[in-house]
Amino acid sequence: MGRLFGTDGVRGIANSELTPELAFKLGKAGAHVLSKDKKRPIVIIGKDTRLSGDMIEDALSAGILAVGGNVIKVGVLPTPAVAYLVNVYKADAGAVISASHNPFEYNGIKFFNGDGFKLDDSIEDEIEDIILSNVDVNSHITGDKLGKCLEADDDAIEKYADFLKSTIDADISGLKLVLDCANGASYKVAEKVYSELGADVTVIGNEPDGININYNCGSTHPERLQQEVIKQGAFMGLAYDGDADRLIAVDERGRIIDGDKLICICAKMMKDMGRLSGDTVTATVMSNLGFHRYIEKMGCSVEVTSVGDRYVLESMLKTGSKIGGEQSGHIIFLNHTTTGDGILSSLQLLQAVLMSGKKASELSDEIEIFPQVLRNAKVKNENKNKFMEDSEVKAAIEKVEKDVAGLGRLLIRPSGTEPLVRVMLEGQDVEHITGLAEGLASLLTKRFG
Repeated sequence: MGRLFGTDGVRGIANSELTPELAFKLGKAGAHVLSKDKKRPIVIIGKDTRLSGDMIEDALSAGILAVGGNVIKVGVLPTPAVAYLVNVYKADAGAVISASHNPFEYNGIKFFNGDGFKLDDSIEDEIEDIILSNVDVNSHITGDKLGKCLEADDDAIEKYADFLKSTIDADISGLKLVLDCANGASYKVAEKVYSELGADVTVIGNEPDGININYNCGSTHPERLQQEVIKQGAFMGLAYDGDADRLIAVDERGRIIDGDKLICICAKMMKDMGRLSGDTVTATVMSNLGFHRYIEKMGCSVEVTSVGDRYVLESMLKTGSKIGGEQSGHIIFLNHTTTGDGILSSLQLLQAVLMSGKKASELSDEIEIFPQVLRNAKVKNENKNKFMEDSEVKAAIEKVEKDVAGLGRLLIRPSGTEPLVRVMLEGQDVEHITGLAEGLASLLTKRFG
């Protein structure tokens, strides 16, 4: 068995890779590590709408109960809702059963600590070591030492919705909006929040059946949302992913506004309001060159991290940055919450658009996004980090960097999960940078494949 934890918890095909047996072990080890100083730890569990969610939830719960922990099941709620409710219920940890934007046959388990933050690598390593070493952390306790399932308040969704509504300072009553809930975890709460704020809401992707999560809908497939926005003559469209920690927006002209642009628009609002701590915005190495130029033109700096929202958050906590995220639409507003929250992000976006006095399309057009080409070089796993040691590859990289200097950008990085090296090029001439990217990818495959 290889490493269990990826960049966002443990994930795999349900009942094949992520089995009930593994979920049970994760429950035991996770509860043990996350609540060592508590005799009776409390763990909140939420899930998305996948068919396998019930199976994984019961197995995970059994593991927690077996080490004497108590469980509060809050049912189908977004990932960020669990992060928020950990504090509300004064729990010791939270667990979310979801595979985010992946197809329904996948599922995953990710943990939050007692403060609502995702786990540090060192904590994940400790949980993983217990499982891979077959350490039995509970020694088969019996009697009244076993845990039990506590009753969740019927108003868990109410508490989360009230929190979301408290984060927006603008009046959106009567605003015509289209929401795409990806047939996922936001299918109830997103409509509830916007309706209670008085918006005129049309909702799609809100009929989950266990297998249609993310299927031709949501933030990874916004085509239907684009059509619906134009059809309805809506102010904007807002798309979430399966566990609702991401947002992709659509302007009134039916055009996509990706994570880079969303962060720019919201960062500008925060700066204007005096809420952009240190005039710093956090982004990953994949953020577009146009993103950097826009933020710098605002008189702000960009703190760059590795790909993955956990690394964005780690950087933000160190620097004091209050907004950061990724192209995918995973955006963290650290002045409001501890993790990416699609619904919260959409509320902040609407506030930014309304405060600007402009249309969403006008704000979007102020940010020039450079064409981006990505090509994968197939290499052997053991060679993924060796490409800069090769003189021919090094010379080719230097030549491309010189070619695009000032007008573009080259990024080469090994995949964290596959035997690939990813070649990404940005520039104004798509045909030219495509040729350069394909040439470099071919050379990498030739030398290290």
